[in-house]
Amino acid sequence: MAAHRKPRQRLLGGHAARTAATIALAGAATATGFDGTGHAEPQLTPAQVRTRVDQLYREAEAAAEKYDGAREKARAARDRLDSLRDETARKQDELNTARAALGSFAAAQYRDGGIDPAWQLALSSDPDRYLDGAAFAERAGDRQAGTVSRVRARLREIEQLRGAARVQLASLRSRQAELKRRKETVTGKLAEAHRLLDRLTPPQRARVTGGSVPGRASRSVPDARPAPAPPESAALGVRAAEAVAYAYRKLGSPYVWGATGPDAFDCSGLVQAAYRSAGISLPRTTYAQINAGRRVPRSRLRPGDLVFFYSGVSHVGLYVGDGRMIHAPNPSAPVRLAPVDELPFAGATRVV
Repeated sequence: MAAHRKPRQRLLGGHAARTAATIALAGAATATGFDGTGHAEPQLTPAQVRTRVDQLYREAEAAAEKYDGAREKARAARDRLDSLRDETARKQDELNTARAALGSFAAAQYRDGGIDPAWQLALSSDPDRYLDGAAFAERAGDRQAGTVSRVRARLREIEQLRGAARVQLASLRSRQAELKRRKETVTGKLAEAHRLLDRLTPPQRARVTGGSVPGRASRSVPDARPAPAPPESAALGVRAAEAVAYAYRKLGSPYVWGATGPDAFDCSGLVQAAYRSAGISLPRTTYAQINAGRRVPRSRLRPGDLVFFYSGVSHVGLYVGDGRMIHAPNPSAPVRLAPVDELPFAGATRVV
């Protein structure tokens, strides 16, 4: 009897093999191209990368300005909370002192037995001396009443301070959560910009970023014209001249979001540091800096004015004359001289 054998599978060949391969490739394309699970990102031209990167940098800078504002508010909330805690501790010390005084008075009453003053007078062997002592005790009673009143007042003050501290702590935690969200927004946009730039060849990346590699700023000044000397103080207010001179000294410094110097800056951090060097305190963010002085039209700009850009007032530079400013552009470019008209102008403020 013949042994039963499992039929041998036939290998596909010729037209059948080509058909199977076509079907397999079509299936793979369907799996990766139509359901989105393995779909490759579209290839962008260098020009498209530059447009997208510029947009991401603007969005990141706007988010960074909001982050800086939230950080200032969080710092103020922390300072207020610390102040409330210090004040509560002082009131607690005063309360403890008053309570100790009341405790001493109560102990003295207990030792004296709390005898009625009339009986103490009747039993005293020296009525005149007793009367003097009774008058003193009456005055002491008035003082104890005042101590009780102070204790009650301190208790009320401490409870109010603790309530204010609870509110301030909730505010601080809310600010910290906001800080975390805004930081994630900034870092996410910067990371996306870096991913786009990493797709380019080094020459393409240099053209897109103006000759610098993100995170490693060049010390050059990417303005076609030579950098002029800072304006003379006689032509400006002394403080404006000092701010402008500071900005010139920082040409080539790297852009780092959230930085206010002395070695790295973001846009509003550079302006703040420049005027800080001149003894003038400016707010931290572009949104506040634009209201830190009096507005001036573009046609009347003079060195030392703050110039703002974009509809959301998310970028600022320091005007230095001759139609140019010094500013910290973005993470792919260092602090540099640039024409004011290279960005969409939004307004200007004169600080001094």
